[in-house]
Amino acid sequence: MKNNITIGVEGLVGSGKTSLCRALLDMIPNSIILHGGNLYRGIVFALMNSGIDMSEMQNNSSEISHIDIKQMMDMLKVELKIENRESVVYVNGIEINEESLQSDTTSMAVSKIAKDADNSEFYTFGKKLIDMYKQKYNLIISGRDLMKIYPQLDYHFFITADLEERVRRKMKQYSNSQITEKELLEHIQERDKLQEESGFYKRYDKTIDIDVTDCKSAEESAKKVFEHIVL
Repeated sequence: MKNNITIGVEGLVGSGKTSLCRALLDMIPNSIILHGGNLYRGIVFALMNSGIDMSEMQNNSSEISHIDIKQMMDMLKVELKIENRESVVYVNGIEINEESLQSDTTSMAVSKIAKDADNSEFYTFGKKLIDMYKQKYNLIISGRDLMKIYPQLDYHFFITADLEERVRRKMKQYSNSQITEKELLEHIQERDKLQEESGFYKRYDKTIDIDVTDCKSAEESAKKVFEHIVL
């Protein structure tokens, strides 16, 4: 019996990783998506809504370094469940919608906190989660630091796109917000810098870079990834 495969998808801010992963679901049989990034966002979202003053904390790396992300996850009752072939985040029994998880405010907080927080136990939890679901499914895993969490990944893709195109895609995503294109450009540049400093943009020997700048749809982007996958 052939083993199920694990496909890690990382990439630049705004490159369209989430949509690409969803398009891959239709190409890979018996597959599910683990949105690792959304789980992390769910923890930060819950922290931001817990009554703790985050403004000072986000500007103080020594404060953030005392945050154990897995401990926060348990304390704030953040859970991950599989629904309709992809992971969904719940906080205290209530589903958190993707708009809240992917908001610019949450995204910026995640970039700042992930850089200095203690992620070690959260990574151990992530590895166990992957091992558990791999027994039954082919896994498409979206997130950061995936090679550190699960070095045994069968495939590791890094999705890139030009800055201008990433701003355009994010503006479309944030169409209901008040953020301007200039503000969004600055936020993406700041998040890129934070991700780079955190080592989240690191490439490995098995990493395959996929440039999706010219792709007109998530399906087209996913096809560029799928070309490298052997089922």
